[in-house]
Amino acid sequence: MSAHFARPDRHPALDGLHDRRMLRELAYVDGQWTAGDAGQTFQVTDPASGAAIGWVSRLDAGQTRVAVDAAARAFPLWRNLLPQERAARLRCWHELMLTARDDLALIMTLEQGKPLAESQAEIDYAASFIEWYAEEGKRLNAEGVTSHLTGAEMIVRREPLGVVGVVTPWNFPSAMLTRKAAAAMSCGCTVVAHPSSETPFSALALAELADRAGIPAGVLNIVTGDAATIVGQLCEDPRVRAMSFTGSTEIGRLIAAQCAPTMKNLVMELGGHAPLIVFADADLDRAVDIAIKAKFATSGQDCLAANRIYVERPIQDHFAAAFATRIAALKVASGLTESADIGPLMHERAVKKVEVQVADALARGGRCLVGGMRHPAGRLFYQPTLLTDVPDDALIMREETFGPVAAITPFDTEADVVARANATEYGLVAYVITTDGARMLRLGRSLEYGMVAINRVKITGAPIPFGGFKQSGLGREGSRHGIEGFTELKYLCIDTQ
Repeated sequence: MSAHFARPDRHPALDGLHDRRMLRELAYVDGQWTAGDAGQTFQVTDPASGAAIGWVSRLDAGQTRVAVDAAARAFPLWRNLLPQERAARLRCWHELMLTARDDLALIMTLEQGKPLAESQAEIDYAASFIEWYAEEGKRLNAEGVTSHLTGAEMIVRREPLGVVGVVTPWNFPSAMLTRKAAAAMSCGCTVVAHPSSETPFSALALAELADRAGIPAGVLNIVTGDAATIVGQLCEDPRVRAMSFTGSTEIGRLIAAQCAPTMKNLVMELGGHAPLIVFADADLDRAVDIAIKAKFATSGQDCLAANRIYVERPIQDHFAAAFATRIAALKVASGLTESADIGPLMHERAVKKVEVQVADALARGGRCLVGGMRHPAGRLFYQPTLLTDVPDDALIMREETFGPVAAITPFDTEADVVARANATEYGLVAYVITTDGARMLRLGRSLEYGMVAINRVKITGAPIPFGGFKQSGLGREGSRHGIEGFTELKYLCIDTQ
């Protein structure tokens, strides 16, 4: 247990932890909890109240190199374990996560702000990736090649790269770590992970459970501190053979540039600007329900959030009225409040971005039907908001929002809405609501997105390849394809004469 735990100004909700060792304030390197050489820390606060949760170790570039040293030393032993042995450790980690679900969810809600029910669902989601990859790591099968040479047998197989750098965001602090780390670890790679400084406790709690699960020292390292310092060192170090990042496209470009001199594999899940297209033949109640879930989960702070809602003109007014009624009923409160729907935004920058987008939309002729300002629940809370008649040149139609604001605009033809939906540098996910089966297939082909959800919201999970087109990312996470970025193909040609 951290020596800081008994501080009198500690968040009172931490008394609800069943296992106080889950709240770790030290970084985790080479199987040890460490404060680093200088013993510097940074404070993590609850976005709902501003109260302190804890003080976390701030490691520097030198200590990041120590973590890479540990991962490089651990790699030969870890990769040479039988896949079944690695799988057994991962399955134990998965089971410990489910046992600690309530504590992990409480920690997440305190540092991230999302409603507790959403945090609990994320823990289940995060654990599912460990379970999936525990089994998938056994299936890096050799690939037979029909020989084109006399007296030669040919084999193609996948081998682990080595040390993998992992950089995770604050909006899904557990799931983004397990989706990356479990894939890398399952095939024999070792990991040096840097969690967002806004939500480090979720990652450190997972490291505590990995330690209890018997994951060997150096296989999983959690390096906390300043992103520019730590991530820059990971990009620079030639021993780090792959970087896996989830975050903005802008930061993804910087990481890609920093990795270019060492030619690393890149797996990147970047920005999204999802269209949600509602056709006139849609069931109105179902369409509104889908729109609520697609827009307002995680208080809108989700790269999969519906950012641009296109409604066929004949039903626009009816849809907007029904949507406004549902939005007005959403409960805004601390994530620890029972039945809360919308929690705080992560920081002041997020609130100001929402305010700028709303003001811009109204200045360009949009109308506000619900909300439109900060919520009295606290300085980082924003009212669930509905804007309608928003023109395509408004900021909210061109930039990712990351807040609880829905923007509606009408369309007249299928060709028109497809062209408008595709007119973006992003291509992560698109949503379509229609009862026309032929249209479902047409839009599934014509929308330039890595994932298309038709008549539903939930489409993600461990078995599916998560990722986008264009500047929404590189590679895929989840599914059997999620291991590919952490492996190299090796070709063997064996003389049999």
